[in-house]
Amino acid sequence: MTDLDELTRQAVQKLTPNRRGAVVAALTGGVTEIQAFGGLTADSRLEIGSVTKVFTSLVLARLVEAGEVRLDQPLADFLPAPAGITLRHLATHTAGLPRLPKGMLIKALLRPNTPDPYAHCTADYLIANLSRIRPHTPGTRFRYSNLGAGLLGLALSRHTGLSYGDLVAREVSAPLGLTATGVGGPVAPEHDAKGRPVQPWDLVDLAGAGGLRSTVTDLVRFVRAHFEESPVTAAVGLALGVEHRINPFMTVRLGWMAQRLHESQGGHLQIFHNGQTGGAFAFAGFDPERRVGVVVLSDTSRIVDGPAMDLLRALTSRA
Repeated sequence: MTDLDELTRQAVQKLTPNRRGAVVAALTGGVTEIQAFGGLTADSRLEIGSVTKVFTSLVLARLVEAGEVRLDQPLADFLPAPAGITLRHLATHTAGLPRLPKGMLIKALLRPNTPDPYAHCTADYLIANLSRIRPHTPGTRFRYSNLGAGLLGLALSRHTGLSYGDLVAREVSAPLGLTATGVGGPVAPEHDAKGRPVQPWDLVDLAGAGGLRSTVTDLVRFVRAHFEESPVTAAVGLALGVEHRINPFMTVRLGWMAQRLHESQGGHLQIFHNGQTGGAFAFAGFDPERRVGVVVLSDTSRIVDGPAMDLLRALTSRA
């Protein structure tokens, strides 16, 4: 057994309690080690939740590189929206928008067992909801927003005349050879945090915030494209080059979160995002300097960040 096998096995062992199944991929150099449990495989398709946001932001970067849109173009050029909000603000969570559409948080608290809390998020609903919101001054501070990311996907979809799923397929999946990533379609059986079977969510026109489904095989290709030469390299450079500081330890890029390890841990940059739905949890992260990465998909709605970040740090130290 190699040390890469062992590190991946340790991550799997940490994830095994309280989950039906998970798939873990460790990427280093040209090698990928994948291990799984609970009947899942590298080709098991699951919801990836908010990891969708980095796909949406990469689509934005691709369209900027192609000269189709501008990073600092107003959202109001695409949708009825408050003045001052730009596409950059939406991708970096600095638009001053709330986390959820107005009124959704109260509904979620009053009806915690709603099977699909986003099923009503049509374009008409989102635009009408946006007209009732008075955002904080755009561009001033980080405020994580599913609403903002969803509006970004909707704006780009409106601009291109493509559905969000078709837009991701054209700009990301086709260039990278991702065969299982998209909106809708079957997924492996998924479970809530207590292990009970649940149905996947349909985010309708908020899909850019969390509507994609994928496999570890596809996500490995996607992550590798962020530190290896690929058809989307120029857009990746733009996405990772944009930086807004959240606090002394963390920044946000276009879609991605980033932190630099303490000098005692090598001081390396680690870029990542997680995602959760009612029945799945996802993580994708990488170190662009050491060219290593980690992907985790779980069929249970329980956080996987601890074991995933431990594995990423171990790969960074090993590289």
